Amino acid sequence: MIFRPTPLEGVWIVDLEPHTDERGFFARAFCAREFAGHGLDAAFVQCNLSRNRRRGTLRGLHWQAPPREEAKLVRVVRGAIFDAVVDIRPGSPTFRQAFTLRLEDESGRALYVPRGCAHGFLTLEDDTDVFYLMSDFFAPELARGARWDDPAFAIPWPEPPRYISPRDQAHPPFAG
Repeated sequence: MIFRPTPLEGVWIVDLEPHTDERGFFARAFCAREFAGHGLDAAFVQCNLSRNRRRGTLRGLHWQAPPREEAKLVRVVRGAIFDAVVDIRPGSPTFRQAFTLRLEDESGRALYVPRGCAHGFLTLEDDTDVFYLMSDFFAPELARGARWDDPAFAIPWPEPPRYISPRDQAHPPFAG
């Protein structure tokens, strides 16, 4: 795996190193030792799959509050997304800054989102599946969210979302 830092503290792009032959390729998608070697939380306890039938589906911005903050490793296994991470850690040098990245199944690229960051995505194709590893169990009472279009974050979404859950539509602007 190839680890590339991003402008946001603790957010990493993780690229595959495929071994290719006439059959296709083989690549490690996760290695706890390599993640730990980069100082990343590698103790994932839950895997999630987000199936999205329609292009223009928005999910986020979400995070889990202390004491159950979550790190995530996000990968698209079918389709493509515009992925967005916002640093909401008070005291962080990149507080309130956003990082965005296109993730698609063809590249196998993943994004590591550390604890204390909000995360969301917009599907860019119909029938997009997003698979992600979580470092803590879901605690509904600690689930939090902020508006996807909060001007404080200035996320450059490539197109307006067409499908948003009532829950995500009701998120307030970020108050931190």
